[in-house]
Amino acid sequence: MQRSVFGASGNNHARAPIWSGSPLFSYGFRPFFLGAALWAVLAMVLWIGSMAGFWQLAPGYGALAWHAHEMLFGYASAVVAGFLLTAVPNWTGRLPVAGWRLALLFSLWCLARIAFLGTGATGPVPAIVIDSLFLPCLLLAMAREIVAGRNWRNLKPLALVGLLAVANIGFHAEVLIAGAPDVFMRVAVAALVGLIMLIGGRITPSFTHTWLLGMGSPHLPAPFGRVDKVALIISGMALVLWIAAPTMPTTGLFFLAAAVVQTARLWRWGGIHAWREPLVLILHLGYAFVPLGFLLGAMSILPPGSLAGTAALHSWTVGAIGLMTLGVMTRATRGHTGRERAASNVTVAIYAAMTAAALLRIAAGVFPQGYMIMIEAAGIAWIAAFAMFLFEYAPMLLGPRAERSRTD
Repeated sequence: MQRSVFGASGNNHARAPIWSGSPLFSYGFRPFFLGAALWAVLAMVLWIGSMAGFWQLAPGYGALAWHAHEMLFGYASAVVAGFLLTAVPNWTGRLPVAGWRLALLFSLWCLARIAFLGTGATGPVPAIVIDSLFLPCLLLAMAREIVAGRNWRNLKPLALVGLLAVANIGFHAEVLIAGAPDVFMRVAVAALVGLIMLIGGRITPSFTHTWLLGMGSPHLPAPFGRVDKVALIISGMALVLWIAAPTMPTTGLFFLAAAVVQTARLWRWGGIHAWREPLVLILHLGYAFVPLGFLLGAMSILPPGSLAGTAALHSWTVGAIGLMTLGVMTRATRGHTGRERAASNVTVAIYAAMTAAALLRIAAGVFPQGYMIMIEAAGIAWIAAFAMFLFEYAPMLLGPRAERSRTD
């Protein structure tokens, strides 16, 4: 059986009482999942309003650059932070970052979001400086815990977080110098897709194994093996080529190979047998957008190459990142606040809305004649998904555990 990244560490220290103040700062997933969902709604409302001409976004930085940055480094980085701050104590058996330390880290993330909204008055540089501090601070905090706990195996995800931190700084530099992000936006997307392939490749078969075993099913996920290794190697090479030479035919061929091996990897996890539990099925569905992104990317590069490259990009950003993060946020919130790990009707509706957002955003890159209508519909579906998340999960994130005899 594969070990869950949210599973017990075998050390009771990670479950010891550590914070007697507000539940919000008792564990990292609470403020960062809440902040990510709130920002996902607000940032999309601001973006849609900007496209409609109601207001100007991030003067001196650029509305399009702001939108890309805030989805990748605002929303996604907050979920990464919430995940790591929750998972690392289970990996290492050490106490989680909590209390005033967690509040300071979360405040730094919030301050960066606010600073980017004030670039018209301050210029973009103060916002860039503040924003560039968050990921390195998170990385240092997590690296300290992993090194202190001698949990060397889990330095790999932190390497990708380090790459994300470099990408953030590079993203800002490209905006200031060239007026728009290019190479480092691809670096950021590649780092996030890499995290999905690495960590999603652990939790998806692990949670599926646990659920199918509990249901008495003989159809258990295949253990990590040669197919997984080949898939990670080929996909990693494809992403490196995409960063360096996004339109080169060799990149398209590697994308096509990555689509095949990632599909084979996903199939081996047996998601088709877990369709009755949406909390499990959503991880398979979210991961499916990884090979789909590679396939769409290959179709945009290889002859006849008529497909817009944005279809592949949004398969990863809205599909894989959007669905996988919501899958992790809903499951982790329910489990770590003492609720049953089973999807409610609202949770199913959240997943449906995000799936619609992903498909509509991809379709906008395939059918240009309906571009604006599908863009707006995708944005509305995105907002609906996170509004429903806040409706159901904000009280859980803000309140104490349902099981008062245990702590987070």
